[in-house]
Amino acid sequence: MAVAISTLLKPGSVLLLSGDLGAGKTTFVQALARVFGITRTVTSPTFTLANEYPMPTGGKLVHYDLYRLATPYGLYDLGFEDALENGARLVMEWPEKAAEVLDLEVPTRLHLKLTLNDEGIRHAELSEEQV
Repeated sequence: MAVAISTLLKPGSVLLLSGDLGAGKTTFVQALARVFGITRTVTSPTFTLANEYPMPTGGKLVHYDLYRLATPYGLYDLGFEDALENGARLVMEWPEKAAEVLDLEVPTRLHLKLTLNDEGIRHAELSEEQV
């Protein structure tokens, strides 16, 4: 799945990841980073809220975990605008925490919804959103 989605993430793209705790959001970002050739360990930026990973082919993958974001506008304090303008590929967990800013700044984005059912089977639904 990460291989297929990586082909859709061009410089300046935003991928929103939704799902409950344990649905596989960070695991997906780890797989996506491997597809982009990133060999560094990819961890959830739960406390830092953002981690940047240089890609060997140029550009960056920026991983946001917005679970602890105090206000939607706190996204600006995380270098969001610069990353977007500089062509990074942005992946955001818990995007609903910054929905107001995302609606203003990113009119077209991909949204991957991950769910885990009672039997432990994951389901993924990818859509393109336009605001």
